[in-house]
Amino acid sequence: MVDKSTAKRLVDEMISNLPKHNRQQRPVHTIGVGVDAYFTASDVARKFCIAEHFSGERICAKVRFSNASGGPEQHDGWNDVRGMATRFLLPSGAATDLIATTLREFFARNVEDFFEFTKLDKHKPYRRESPWRKILDMLQLKIPRRDPYPGEETNASAGILNYANRHRFAQLGVAEFKKIGAPVSYARAAYHAIHTFIVEGENEVRRPVRFSWQPVAGVGNTNPDAPPVDDYLRQELEGRLQRWPARFVLMMTIGEAGDAIDDPTRPWPARRVRIVMGTLTLTGVPEDQATAGEQISFNPLRLVRGIEPSADPILHARRDAYEVSREMRGGTACPFSHRSCADGE
Repeated sequence: MVDKSTAKRLVDEMISNLPKHNRQQRPVHTIGVGVDAYFTASDVARKFCIAEHFSGERICAKVRFSNASGGPEQHDGWNDVRGMATRFLLPSGAATDLIATTLREFFARNVEDFFEFTKLDKHKPYRRESPWRKILDMLQLKIPRRDPYPGEETNASAGILNYANRHRFAQLGVAEFKKIGAPVSYARAAYHAIHTFIVEGENEVRRPVRFSWQPVAGVGNTNPDAPPVDDYLRQELEGRLQRWPARFVLMMTIGEAGDAIDDPTRPWPARRVRIVMGTLTLTGVPEDQATAGEQISFNPLRLVRGIEPSADPILHARRDAYEVSREMRGGTACPFSHRSCADGE
């Protein structure tokens, strides 16, 4: 947990890097769409986690998909991280959130790293790289800089690469971001909750875990060589859900001794045991988007009994930074104390 002044500084630093910002909107993941959904746990989920939403009952849910960039401009076809924030509305009256993105690893280990990142994450004029420069980059085993998108005059790539060059721990996340692309649909991307949580299962067995959403329709990206389209993701999702529901499977990866528990920049080995915890079914895009997504204040530490946070400093910093952001934009408040999050009151 960070103090409120530090949390406010985190939010202010993010806003200062945006070319445009409306203080009534989220500073990042500004453009998004709210979706109605429900979640049904798998038959084995309760064995591994006693949290209420894994009881096997059908759980109502609200989902907000988003583009990571801040500001009011719609650039669906640009290379960008996508977000999937899910609120489970529990039968007891409590709620719990799971926040995930298409980025599998983060680029900062703690608040100090993040502040350094924001100092370098500055927009500067972005120009086309010559073909010879691209060839030289490939010979040096570097990812060639992509050409500017139509209308893209500034970009923060140079500062982000400078940050990654200074810090080995950031290189995996930054390299993944550079080639992440654009999904053909919000329903055809995989989303990862990059932090570790501690879950309690049967007989009070506790395990470190990481969660991810896997699309049943499969992962699909747009053609990176085709001209990007600015606005298609909401329309595509509306059309898809008018024809039939879309589904995600919630996967839970169980950590083992030696795995990074408190560091979101470090991946776990691919051979770790994964458990199918349930299925999320998307049913429709409501007309009232204010209620469906924009006014909901998601928070990664809105937890219920059976799931606890690890000591990951970035995870704890996000709790208060999200609350500062909510206050700034007038988002709907949720009764929120550490005890209520832990106990589901």
